[in-house]
Amino acid sequence: MSENENIVTLVDEEGQEQDFEIIMTLDVEGKEYAILLPIDAGEEEDAYIFKIIHEADDEYTLVAIEDDEEYENVVAAYEAILDEEGIE
Repeated sequence: MSENENIVTLVDEEGQEQDFEIIMTLDVEGKEYAILLPIDAGEEEDAYIFKIIHEADDEYTLVAIEDDEEYENVVAAYEAILDEEGIE
């Protein structure tokens, strides 16, 4: 199986690993965010939003968004992009 750089593995609080596809990245107010969807997601599965923190050597960390206002701004930007593209 070939490496896909759009696939990331996240570990939850119980130590369980789950693969996600990065379906989109977007900039909101000068910060970059990733929209992730579980690999085995059904049509009704919700996407997850993480802030991208860039590190040295093209490495990055995905961080949960703690601030409600920041989260709502990213959701609004994501929904606007989906509306623009005619995606529900």
